Amino acid sequence: MSEVFVFGAVALASVIGAVVMVAHPNPVYSALGLMGTMLALAVAYVAQAAHFVAAVQVVVYAGAVMTLFMFVIMLIGVDRVEDLGERLPGQRYLVSAAGLGLLGVLLSAGRRAWITATPQPDPVNGSVEAIADRLFQDWVIPFEATTLLLIVAAAGAVVLARPGSPRRATDDHE
Repeated sequence: MSEVFVFGAVALASVIGAVVMVAHPNPVYSALGLMGTMLALAVAYVAQAAHFVAAVQVVVYAGAVMTLFMFVIMLIGVDRVEDLGERLPGQRYLVSAAGLGLLGVLLSAGRRAWITATPQPDPVNGSVEAIADRLFQDWVIPFEATTLLLIVAAAGAVVLARPGSPRRATDDHE
């Protein structure tokens, strides 16, 4: 029963994050919607006992890639000023009540032992050691080629974004 609840909550959160990412006109909110989707997927990986993939999802995608996206958004800049006034009257009180209710649910659920299935031994196939052995023995050349490609792409982006670069100078005169 709890697996169905976790799946439903994760599915709803990932769909809401995806809709916010696609539909919101503000790029910062779109990036936050993408990050919400990535974090919901990490929870789905944990529910499927893929803890290594969940950790990589959080560290690499929700951490590093979203930092890069936010850096690019801030580098490009948002030209309009956002209205910071409250649009919905009583919004703060409603969110505070919902947060306290969620805290109560979490505290009451945390007092019970959660056993969703019979404990089984961890599979050796998906361990960190097995993944590292395959990655750095069988797939070392594609891994290093991907690393080199990403470094060259980052260096090229920095050169093209630099003021006074030849490509940028031709774009300014057109």
